Amino acid sequence: MPELPDIAAYISALEPRIVGQTLERVRIQAPFLLRTFEPSVSDAEGRKVRELRRVGKRIAIGLASPAKEDIWLVLHLMIAGRLHWRPVNAKIGRPVLAAFDFPNGTLTLTEAGAKRRASLHVVEGEEGLRSLDPGGIDVLASSLEEFRAALVAENHTLKRSLTDPRVLSGIGNAYSDEILHAARLSPIAQTQKLTDEEWQRLYEATQGTLRLWIERLTEEAGEKFPEGVTAFRKEMAVHGKFREPCPRCGEKVQRIRYADNETNYCSQCQTGGKLLADRGLSRLLGKDWPKTLEGLEALRKM
Repeated sequence: MPELPDIAAYISALEPRIVGQTLERVRIQAPFLLRTFEPSVSDAEGRKVRELRRVGKRIAIGLASPAKEDIWLVLHLMIAGRLHWRPVNAKIGRPVLAAFDFPNGTLTLTEAGAKRRASLHVVEGEEGLRSLDPGGIDVLASSLEEFRAALVAENHTLKRSLTDPRVLSGIGNAYSDEILHAARLSPIAQTQKLTDEEWQRLYEATQGTLRLWIERLTEEAGEKFPEGVTAFRKEMAVHGKFREPCPRCGEKVQRIRYADNETNYCSQCQTGGKLLADRGLSRLLGKDWPKTLEGLEALRKM
């Protein structure tokens, strides 16, 4: 799922292309994509793009009106949705869900796979836009005190709190792994049990990781439109790197799998050498679940 750095890269690429341009036509190919009925999509046509905003993991396109409130097209790409910039009046087919035609080009939304989760909301005014905001704080605009207060409001694991859109805005599975590795903290550490020094590390790692990737992804795209948006990048330290060497200590990266997600971490750097129990395997093995990396490696060789 595109997260804060990916959304920031999309917005950076879209601003010089569509701000000030008139949205001439919206072509909806997949009816499920549109989740609202008033205002209608046609109400947005013929209006100029005034600004772009990030709302959590959503991209909001603000269209100005001289007489009424602005209309916002709010795109949520979910896991497999991606944006592309195509020539004027580009022909569209599968897997394009929608196309937004401007005088200088066409913005298309595609979604890979069989599950259709991407969405488009059309809302009116600031109140309508706020209704789609889960409420998490903007990490990059927050102080250490604000960051800490948001995460300790309830006592949860760091992994859960970092990825909760009601707590922090725009962080998901991939960048939470990278943040926790940079902070040298366990994904299952409890928010209300961190020391002052650990809070400082976590705050600096969150700010530093997100800013690094925003800069990296923006520079990677340059003047082109970002086409390689993915949750798995070779430069990442631990996310998607199961059994590959940790770039800090060289030990193999471990994982915890649950539902459709997994948490990647380094047991040496983040958990003091302790293996975190994978729900599926630990339930199967019970008391035989190994407690150390050496025990796990021995088990794999059996």
